[in-house]
Amino acid sequence: MNNLKTIGKSIYFCTNNSTKTRAELLKKGVDMGYHITENGIISTAHATAAYLKAHNFSKKVYVIGSEGITKELDAVGIAHTTVGPDQMHGSLGEFMSKHLVLEKDIGAVVVGFDEHFSFPKMTKAASYLSDPNCLFIATNTDERFPMPTLVVPGSGSFVRAIQTCAEREPIVIGKPNPAICAPLINQKIIDPSRTLMVGDRANTDVLLGYNCGFQTLLVGTGIHQLSDVAEWKQSKNPEDKKLIPDVYLPRLGDLLPFIVDKATGGSY
Repeated sequence: MNNLKTIGKSIYFCTNNSTKTRAELLKKGVDMGYHITENGIISTAHATAAYLKAHNFSKKVYVIGSEGITKELDAVGIAHTTVGPDQMHGSLGEFMSKHLVLEKDIGAVVVGFDEHFSFPKMTKAASYLSDPNCLFIATNTDERFPMPTLVVPGSGSFVRAIQTCAEREPIVIGKPNPAICAPLINQKIIDPSRTLMVGDRANTDVLLGYNCGFQTLLVGTGIHQLSDVAEWKQSKNPEDKKLIPDVYLPRLGDLLPFIVDKATGGSY
């Protein structure tokens, strides 16, 4: 990535991770050695706050998520609930009669990754969303994060639970919604026909590229592999065809021999 910047390419990091602010993501990237700036980071927590601010939101947000979301809301002056555990106390009857308290002036429910997701949170979210004027916003709908010996639920698991209970469709801020890249396109900062979307998850990264008119590169260091691409090619479902990348590489570093240094005319 640094070498691509050296030869004049613009790089933007687009993440569905709502647990960190752009400033925190910047620090992480710099610590890892990336030559990046905060303006080069597109995050769902920041984009969610920007969306509400752009719509002149003036009420309070019920947040199911982490401090990444609440800090970005603070940055634009939007009131919100606190995050963290909201545990079930006693039986359902006891919880409903003694512990369930709904806050006033909630105008939006925002759902992101929440390691403290619980029955009380789902109950409150669905109750707020019974008001048709209350916004339902999802930072992203990533289903899960497979690991060698277990599966970690992603934000999409929580969104789907609330969606079922509330009988409402959310506004999805993150990938693959092309709205997250709309400012770059509308302000002509990037040209879709000359933009390559690189990612390791087809139903977010590659699909975002498809939706924005970008070229797409799937790397095999994450969720989806070349074997998945082969299945989508055989599928008769037109939605699966949108997941097929233009190019596949086992890892992004495999590009290095093909990056030409304009200054020397040689390759890295």
